[in-house]
Amino acid sequence: MTRSAPSSAFVAGVGMTAFGKHPDRSLIDLGVEAVQDAMADAGVVPRDVQAAYCGSAMAALVQKETGVGQSVLMQLGMGRIPVVNVENACATGATALHLAWRDVAWGIHDVVLAFGVDKAVMPKGTVLEAGIAQVEAQLGDIFPGTFALIANRHMTTYGTTPEQMAQVSVKNHDNGALNPKAQFNKPVTLDEVLASPMIADPLTLFSCCPNSDGAAAAVVCSRASLKARSAEGVEIAASVLASGDYEPLRDMTFWESERHCARSAYAAAGISPREVDLVEVHDAFTISEIVHCETLGFCAAGEGGAFTASGETALTGSIPINPSGGLLARGHPPGASGLAQIYEIVQQLRGTAGERQIRSAETGLAQIMGGNKGNDAQACAIHILRNTVA
Repeated sequence: MTRSAPSSAFVAGVGMTAFGKHPDRSLIDLGVEAVQDAMADAGVVPRDVQAAYCGSAMAALVQKETGVGQSVLMQLGMGRIPVVNVENACATGATALHLAWRDVAWGIHDVVLAFGVDKAVMPKGTVLEAGIAQVEAQLGDIFPGTFALIANRHMTTYGTTPEQMAQVSVKNHDNGALNPKAQFNKPVTLDEVLASPMIADPLTLFSCCPNSDGAAAAVVCSRASLKARSAEGVEIAASVLASGDYEPLRDMTFWESERHCARSAYAAAGISPREVDLVEVHDAFTISEIVHCETLGFCAAGEGGAFTASGETALTGSIPINPSGGLLARGHPPGASGLAQIYEIVQQLRGTAGERQIRSAETGLAQIMGGNKGNDAQACAIHILRNTVA
């Protein structure tokens, strides 16, 4: 079936709570804050919103809460619109944004809300039971173990060192120290990362992202809606969501789903990796960011460790990666992280990122993935945003 190209869609407003531990706040309370801030930022009121997608990866598992989207919007007096609750592992928030983009880009709605919220802080020493029904997890292959295997394979194949991986954490904690919404606002040294408790060799405690509470939201609008309100927005130049290819014998040093998404996103946006000014990636573990540098085309395969250690991914480097602090320092409520990346990129493209502002930022890329199955991610999402006059 032949289809015309999608229309332009824009992020008109963003909102985000501080990430961290919020024991005295409910899941719904956090979601309300982020949604209110995004709507105020976009200059829209409840009656303007035509549909909503709510992401929460942990609500049903940890809080035994369902219908989170409806519960949040009820507190804001918003009803009689389609509300869809989304779960797609760590890619949940980005999936909600992709669905909102799709509604606007294909002309179904003019103003759509995407938000994500989770309270994922677990009791100390507790293993998260996500994916426990899978035989691999029952045998002990939970996420730290999976990423430790990837790290060891990358070290063996390319000579990547523990020090290079630790530098990812040092950089991202430096960035987090400049982000008032980050869970961790204190820098760490290379020695502190390497000497922190071993979780899954070679990944130490400071090589792993924390469990976090928090929410983030974005309002996606059509060009016509922005013009009608004399408002501005940041264009979503590409929105790509895919699952893995699940080939168990494939090379463990990269994710095929990410490579597929990257190629598709660059083609949709009509750009190359060289034209990207800043990046937010899924750095659940330090090795992740190194692999993403390679797969997204910012350096060659096997060079991610040296590329990071050289300073190229720092705020003043050639391609700043995770200026927000990333999952490692900003924190990681799985349902909200993909939208927190969008919050950061929009702030950067607007020039309102404060001390971590990247000079002359015009194009930003957000990459996040979730789950693990058959030696690939269960879901991977890439969004490319750019400053474009609507």
